[in-house]
Amino acid sequence: MANDAAVSTSKGRDLDIIARVFDDTNVIIHGVDGVISHWTSGCERLYGWTREEAVGQVVHKLLATKFPRAIDDIRKDVYAGLTWDGDIVHRHKDGHPMTVSARWVVFDAASPTPVVIQTNIDVSEARKVQEDLADREAHLSSILATVPDSMVVINDTGSITSFSAAAEKLFGYSSREVIGRNVRMLMPSPYREEHDRYIADYLRTGKARIIGLGRVVKGRKKDGSVFPMELSVGEAISNDTRIFTGFIRDLTSRHRIEEELRQAQKMEAVGQLTGGLAHDFNNLLTVISGNLEMLDACLTDEKQRELVREAQEAADDGAKLTGQLLAFGRRQPLNPKSVDIGSLVSSFSELLRRTLGEAIELRTSIKGSDHIALVDGSQLQNALLNLALNARDAMPNGGSLTLEISRARLDLDYARMYPQLRPGDYVLISVTDSGSGMSEDVKTRAFEPFFTTKGVGAGTGLGLSMVYGFVKQLGGHIQLYSELDRGTTVRIFLPAAAAAVTAKSNNAASTEEAPGGSEKILVVEDDERVRRVVVSRLLTGGYSVLEAASAADALKLLSEDHTIDLLFTDIVMPGGMTGDELARQAVLLKPDIKVLFTSGYAEPSIANRSLPSASWLKKPYRAQDLAIRLRQLLD
Repeated sequence: MANDAAVSTSKGRDLDIIARVFDDTNVIIHGVDGVISHWTSGCERLYGWTREEAVGQVVHKLLATKFPRAIDDIRKDVYAGLTWDGDIVHRHKDGHPMTVSARWVVFDAASPTPVVIQTNIDVSEARKVQEDLADREAHLSSILATVPDSMVVINDTGSITSFSAAAEKLFGYSSREVIGRNVRMLMPSPYREEHDRYIADYLRTGKARIIGLGRVVKGRKKDGSVFPMELSVGEAISNDTRIFTGFIRDLTSRHRIEEELRQAQKMEAVGQLTGGLAHDFNNLLTVISGNLEMLDACLTDEKQRELVREAQEAADDGAKLTGQLLAFGRRQPLNPKSVDIGSLVSSFSELLRRTLGEAIELRTSIKGSDHIALVDGSQLQNALLNLALNARDAMPNGGSLTLEISRARLDLDYARMYPQLRPGDYVLISVTDSGSGMSEDVKTRAFEPFFTTKGVGAGTGLGLSMVYGFVKQLGGHIQLYSELDRGTTVRIFLPAAAAAVTAKSNNAASTEEAPGGSEKILVVEDDERVRRVVVSRLLTGGYSVLEAASAADALKLLSEDHTIDLLFTDIVMPGGMTGDELARQAVLLKPDIKVLFTSGYAEPSIANRSLPSASWLKKPYRAQDLAIRLRQLLD
């Protein structure tokens, strides 16, 4: 017992000596139970409590200590390793928190009553600075992560020191792969070989070619591909170290768009050029073809008639060539004719089957036999092809596509729901697929130009809008039915036409006698040769004919003669008034007058005109074509 007391007294003296030696520092000595036995002057200044107030208190309660983990776990670590280091939060006497870096050392660990010598250093300001710095770094990182431009930082030797997330996506390298390596690795030749020399020259002379200026250069990705980029470089000096920060913008998409724009402008220029050529060329063909037809009717010698027919075939080839030029310039107008829709779809089904592929079954159903509609056959095929392609994309794992042709009659009650729809007989084309279907939102926007649910680069968003515009231009109607996972049905209503006209309309070269009439027709054409041919054809057909070389002359005749039944006018004429403007004036003078337009231009731009009974005949045309179109209007 006496020996234990002596040991305890000796340990107490040792602790007193330690406390006196380190009195100016922040030292707390306490037992395993946390009761404070020694409290230095440094602790008085740090925490605000005097030695008399602190000694005998439990240190963790006095200072309201917040540990980074459970105190029992920390004690185990202390006794296992005899020391512990870490940040803890203490409370000052006035109540404000403070972060301290603590170090615990076990003294006399082998005795029954070991003690802990705790040294504390106030690191509140340092930790606050670190937290602020971490916040700023996080903020900067979030900005760099969201900015689309890539950022690459290099030192004055060209070594990469920072590589943003956008740069990783752009170049295909991770930051680990590039940090510390020369930035040359991101450059193709000749930039790769010139880079180090350029930096050396800049550091020596201060003459900049990119720094502070910016240039369009080329970059090299990890896969070896080269792409155009806009490079802006800034310079900074920190701690006597020079760094260069480069911001990089990928110009691939911009260059592609610029190229597409140049291509579109080129096509527009070609279209305008071909339109002008077509006007003059078609006028010439109209004269040639018309005179050949009339000459053929006057000849009896078969050899001479054979020569005329060869010349007529050459004129026809010229007309086809004009059509090809217009198609190249994307200015081909609609050329509606009476077409048997059932026959057209049947002849077109094999192409559709090849387009859909083997995984999709194509079914065609034609109900009845009278499916004649006034339509541009090639444009209808394009519309059906667009619908088939959409259906194929909606059935990636295969399915079925059904085309059904039938007759439909839309009554007045139905037409009232759609202001532009006229009641009457229609040919109905239903296109049904077993694909993924559409949501309500998609259905609402399905016919909008450029709207698409496909990925970038997978679709233009013009397919359904082109079908919609084509059907509306013909005076038809289109409906869309669809549900998610239940497929889609598109129903196209095309105005029905009389079957009797079809045989003649579809056979321009027919030798049957062209239908004639006795009505009075006013011909307005500035080209004297074309006008002479037209007048001759109409007189041969039994019509009464008036002719005018300008819109002004035509208006004078219209105001003087109220018995004119039909106005047959060219679109573009000298004198300041076009054919459609003349037609407007004619309708004001005689509301029931019929109007037939003609032009050698590719686009008469009359598709959206609201003139009653307006129709369109493209030059060059045969006497048969003119005769049939006149009867369609006048009858």
